[in-house]
Amino acid sequence: LSHPNTVAVFDFGQTPEGTLYYAMEHLNGVTLEDLVRISGPLPATRVLSILDQVCGSLREAHAQGLIHRDIKPTNIMLCEHGGLHDVVKVLDFGLVKDIQQDAPDLTQANALVGTPFYLAPELITDATVFSPASDLYALGGVGYYLLTGRNVFEGTSSVEICAMHLHDEPVPPSQLTTRKISTDLEKIVMACLAKEPADRPQGAAVMSEMLAQCQDYGACRQDQAQKWWADNRGALPMEGHEDNRSP
Repeated sequence: LSHPNTVAVFDFGQTPEGTLYYAMEHLNGVTLEDLVRISGPLPATRVLSILDQVCGSLREAHAQGLIHRDIKPTNIMLCEHGGLHDVVKVLDFGLVKDIQQDAPDLTQANALVGTPFYLAPELITDATVFSPASDLYALGGVGYYLLTGRNVFEGTSSVEICAMHLHDEPVPPSQLTTRKISTDLEKIVMACLAKEPADRPQGAAVMSEMLAQCQDYGACRQDQAQKWWADNRGALPMEGHEDNRSP
């Protein structure tokens, strides 16, 4: 994978002692979870930019038959990169699976794979039916989180959350925030969260085209992003600050 919004992996292998390793590009940025923790719900213009960049990463992976299977806020970073701000990097393809691979021992039908907060309904009942649509369900959950500061469903256990994914309808994001959310963006997020895969956008490329038709698309300017990074630099868990943590 070589898309600029996908973390670059330079090498991988196994040491003589049997330890598996991989070497990836060094990123200095903030996960979307930390971003919301610092700033709260984001304006729709910024959410559009982030979702569109993630779609670019997924579009390349899906075209090669690869499904991420663990799209969530902690697996997406926002970085300063190459003189630009708010550059998305999709991380942790550790659960990625080739949809052409049908070896039964790779995914058991009764094994949940992924994070319950962002798990597509079809994967709860059968973990072998992953598809690009299941990644887009999770991306809809990420968009929901960015717009509202909340997960689509909250519960006290994984079982309760999974049951909500299967049976409950999400509350529209506009009902959970005082920020203005355009109807077109909300429709896309809610379409991604459809229970049936066929009712979701039919691929990351299609979702990207839908995002490009939104009235706020392209309104998130580099000068605005640069100002946010300058204003919040002291609160970011990045190198050069007291609260350092590895990406």
